[in-house]
Amino acid sequence: MADVTVSPVTGKRELGAFVDLAYRLNAGDPNWVPNLRSEEMEKFTPGKNPFFAHARCQLFLARRGDRIVGRISAHIDELALLVPPEQGMGPGTGNWGAIEAEDEAVAAALISTAEEWLRTQGMNRVLAPMNLSVWEEPGIQTKGFDHPPMIMMAHHDRRYSGWIEALGYETVKMLRTYDLDIRKDFPPLIARIVASGEKNERIRVRNVVLANFEAEAAIICDILNDAWSDNWGFVPFTPEEIAYTARKLRPLVHPDLIRIAEYDGEPVAFMMTLPDLNQPQMRLNKRNGKPSLLGLIKLLLWLRKPRNADLRVPLMGVRKHLQSSRLASQLAFMMIEFIRKAAIEKYHGKRGELGWILEDNQGMVAIADAIGSMVNREYRIYAKAL
Repeated sequence: MADVTVSPVTGKRELGAFVDLAYRLNAGDPNWVPNLRSEEMEKFTPGKNPFFAHARCQLFLARRGDRIVGRISAHIDELALLVPPEQGMGPGTGNWGAIEAEDEAVAAALISTAEEWLRTQGMNRVLAPMNLSVWEEPGIQTKGFDHPPMIMMAHHDRRYSGWIEALGYETVKMLRTYDLDIRKDFPPLIARIVASGEKNERIRVRNVVLANFEAEAAIICDILNDAWSDNWGFVPFTPEEIAYTARKLRPLVHPDLIRIAEYDGEPVAFMMTLPDLNQPQMRLNKRNGKPSLLGLIKLLLWLRKPRNADLRVPLMGVRKHLQSSRLASQLAFMMIEFIRKAAIEKYHGKRGELGWILEDNQGMVAIADAIGSMVNREYRIYAKAL
């Protein structure tokens, strides 16, 4: 077998090859969801993705002869370097991610190259995989290969975790998603908690206002930055990332699926739920990430009026000063119940998914358990000294 060579990505043509490799290597996996190619190109382009405003990044391609056989990104988030080490990131910690490889030898060559690049940038530790930030597709999948992921979650070759561990990487965190049959009523205790909250005049749980979504997104991100600030892996959203995220999510937003909870008129909690675009995308998107014109029109029509839609809760949060209080869990159960009913009545949904949730986030795990959800996928984040 020919030797593997790894070289930096230079220019738009090689960036296109970097993006396209994922479609080729995963084409035979029925549970891999092809994202739109244009979205993937934007994700890895400085000046388009605001992540690069506070990050150094180098993409690499692996070849055997003239054949491209793998890819990886190596990157350093300057904001993550400022985070206390006990929260996972911190000084000297770099990342790699977006790995795709034909075989173990290719993966080893790619990871070794990414590690060396991080060393040259002054890093002494690597936390990986991150694709690109902790807010996007962190970790490598280790459970749930028998079904496709929901929107904004990754699906990986089941061999990857073993290849990574063979290079001396150790698990530092497990991320889990929880599956829920939303057609089933919640237990009586949860119903009583929700009913009690509805009678409390100090509590208001409202839909987001679509006409003012950028301002609503700013409220949500402000709560998120406060609520998650002590969490492992936390890196704050910048104003530019808030505006960018609002623009990207706007086509997926349905006001009754995103709720903001107010207490005495102050926004103190939120829950974001998105219809699972992966379902129609798997049907209408070509395996190369370039849907036909008809397929694109159908995707846009589905976005306007999702039907038989499963839903994912990618984010929720309660302001820090309320965490560990009864009010925090009450607000969470109220938002979940209101969105659950809307999902059934308006979108004919059957399944919901919570997560990702850190394995040791006791509050969120308790909420997931209380409503009868079950773990359906797991992702591992690894660390290694450089």
